[in-house]
Amino acid sequence: MPAKTSPVKPDYPRIVSVPPGPKARKVIALDREWTSPSYIKEYPLVAAGGKGAMVEDVDGNRYIDWMAGIAVSATGYNHPKVVKAIHEAVDKFLHICGTDFYYESMARLCEKLAKTAPGRDKHRVFLTNSGTEAVEGAVKLARYHTKRPHLIAFEGAFHGRSYAAVTLTCSKVKYKAGFGPMLPEVSHLPYDNPYRGGDPMAAAHRLFESKVSPKDVAAVFMEPIQGEGGYIMPRPEFVKAWRRICDEHGILLVFDEIQSGAGRSGKMWACEHFGVEPDVLLTAKGLGSGLPIGAIVAKEKVMTWGQGTHGTTFGGNPVCCAAALATLDLVQDGLADNAARMGARLIAGLRQLQEKHPSIGDVRGTGLMIGVEFVKDRKTKEPAGELVGKLEQLAFRKGLLLLSCGKSVIRVAPPLVLNEHDVDAGLAVLDECLAELGG
Repeated sequence: MPAKTSPVKPDYPRIVSVPPGPKARKVIALDREWTSPSYIKEYPLVAAGGKGAMVEDVDGNRYIDWMAGIAVSATGYNHPKVVKAIHEAVDKFLHICGTDFYYESMARLCEKLAKTAPGRDKHRVFLTNSGTEAVEGAVKLARYHTKRPHLIAFEGAFHGRSYAAVTLTCSKVKYKAGFGPMLPEVSHLPYDNPYRGGDPMAAAHRLFESKVSPKDVAAVFMEPIQGEGGYIMPRPEFVKAWRRICDEHGILLVFDEIQSGAGRSGKMWACEHFGVEPDVLLTAKGLGSGLPIGAIVAKEKVMTWGQGTHGTTFGGNPVCCAAALATLDLVQDGLADNAARMGARLIAGLRQLQEKHPSIGDVRGTGLMIGVEFVKDRKTKEPAGELVGKLEQLAFRKGLLLLSCGKSVIRVAPPLVLNEHDVDAGLAVLDECLAELGG
């Protein structure tokens, strides 16, 4: 019998040059000289490539990626099926405007998205370049269909940065400061936060009693799992209550699944965890495994705008459609299930760290959309924002890529191809960082 060979141990995380290394510093200097000052640049990562859930920088450092470019690299880096689909599309043609002409990949993607939508209603699809564009289009669609002006969104929401989208956004004041006036006829209400408590529906009742008639409301825009606001998973009764209100008053319920959708939650769409169907579902981010594509998926009876009332030059680009079709196939063929399995392993490991480190106030989420909230004191639940900032930077220097959200939350949103090594080695780095920081 041939001798058994030991499995090759993954060679990451691996820091060979303290980041940013010499090559990275050159790129950073060039970027700082010529790019818009509006870019954030969370930490000095200069990516050069990657595989699976591993990212390598220009100096040869290798990192475990727990953030996937803000939940975008759904199938990891260089997934062979996605790369193959992209190459085949590139070899055919790069563009022909889907608003004006036909091509197979656009029709097939719209069919596939429509058939994945929750519920039995027939759906139709409009393809966009991004999540923000999907939000903008959904605002137009909601007002056009209902002939009503008012929109409701939630505190902590992030829906994008263009005008209608940023008006709905309510996560950071800097997104709006100096850019007013915003879109009129928009109200923001509390989002359900089980960790921090409160009655989020009381404000809704007050709004309808004293400020806005529900008969003037076109749509409610909701993230079924809130993203930038803190990776908050609301109670099912909160989501169901808004479905009842919308049904009672003829209001459209729009689920922004730009971050939570396409398998990230362990199901195709996060709203499936709540048993609630939206009238309109928005997706982007992970849909194209990194290529820019988004979609408005609406019930046919809702998508009533006429020919030429909304359009796009680049939305539904054929190369992006090919990437999205390959991505959805992978999600349906096992990546959503892997997200559920690895997410359970991550949550269990994070809760073990919670027992060890008093700064961890809450661990929440489902699939690979997990929030770890840090606090100064577990009784007062005062946010520990400074600690989170230090943790993010230290983890980067040790080979783990993290991103924050909310006031003091680390969002864990890795590629859906995450494996046991990526989970366990990442937890070890996180544990080491918290010990060094006294958390």
